[in-house]
Amino acid sequence: MTQAVARRKGLLVAEALDLPVTFDVWPTLGDALQIGRTATYQLARKGELPVPCFRVGRQLRARRSDLLIFLGIAEGNGDGARGPALTPPAEKHDSTV
Repeated sequence: MTQAVARRKGLLVAEALDLPVTFDVWPTLGDALQIGRTATYQLARKGELPVPCFRVGRQLRARRSDLLIFLGIAEGNGDGARGPALTPPAEKHDSTV
């Protein structure tokens, strides 16, 4: 008897950071929120997903930056633009100054 491979739900931090700028709501957003396909599309239709979605042709898409903010992986940069917070470069100590 063979065992069926269960589909893993959830999204690792590294996987979230490696997402393209925009991605399909299903399965990526559904997996990140640990909800099924039908529930994902029903919530999107009602505008109740915690991550904003938009249509591109027939595709329902979401932004990586919005997902990262929702997951608490990145913060907004405070100027109204939404996107991953940038880590400032290390200070340079130049003895010639």
